[in-house]
Amino acid sequence: MVVKDHHFLEDMHTKVTHEFSKTLEMFGLTPADARLFVTLYLHQGPMTLDEMSKALGKSKTSMSTGVRGLLDQGLVERVWKKGFRKDLYQANENLYRNFMSSYIKKWQSAANGQINRLESMEGELKDRIKEYVNQEEMQQADQLYRRLGDMVRFHEWIAGAFKELDPNEPPSD
Repeated sequence: MVVKDHHFLEDMHTKVTHEFSKTLEMFGLTPADARLFVTLYLHQGPMTLDEMSKALGKSKTSMSTGVRGLLDQGLVERVWKKGFRKDLYQANENLYRNFMSSYIKKWQSAANGQINRLESMEGELKDRIKEYVNQEEMQQADQLYRRLGDMVRFHEWIAGAFKELDPNEPPSD
């Protein structure tokens, strides 16, 4: 009976890791990083790179790269344990806050980058629009200029909407 239960638990652990990893991939994690995070989250304490490598069947270098990315996103933290010489890592516990904040920062950064690039193009087009003498080209440039403005506003709305969703931002009145 113990052997049967052990296989059931191993199988269930694998299924849980797989299913939750799919959710985390929607937040922009690679499949490997998602599995690494779930492994750390399900583990009963902090893990070394060697333990992660053994648990996932991946190289220690791969685990180091994955942990570094998760650390950068604030999803994992390095912990200290008395008498332990190797680095230990554990998943941050507040899943909603950590993943939403990380996801929102990515979206806001992407939206703000797009705003800057589109505004730069808008400025270039505005400077060049005066050079067009052909009526058809002038209309095309004017249409493009208006659409660029729409695109900038679209990205501003996105950035604003994500700011409202950020669990680390105080609610606006």
